Amino acid sequence: MRRIEIRTTHDDPALVARSIAPDNTPEMETRTVDERVVTTITRDSTGGLRTTADDYVVNLAVADEVAQLSDRQTTPNHE
Repeated sequence: MRRIEIRTTHDDPALVARSIAPDNTPEMETRTVDERVVTTITRDSTGGLRTTADDYVVNLAVADEVAQLSDRQTTPNHE
């Protein structure tokens, strides 16, 4: 078995974790620790691990961008 743990920092880690969790496979676990989203991925092969990690990082980037846009829409503009 191959395993990787990916830790990323976000302004709203709980929102990002909730956003990406539906895309997780049974071999993935996403949780929040302090200001971080922590995801553990386990696969039988290195190639499978690499492919899953790559897909996860793309999903994570989209979830983070959406969370940031959502925050901008709900935060009053005081300019």
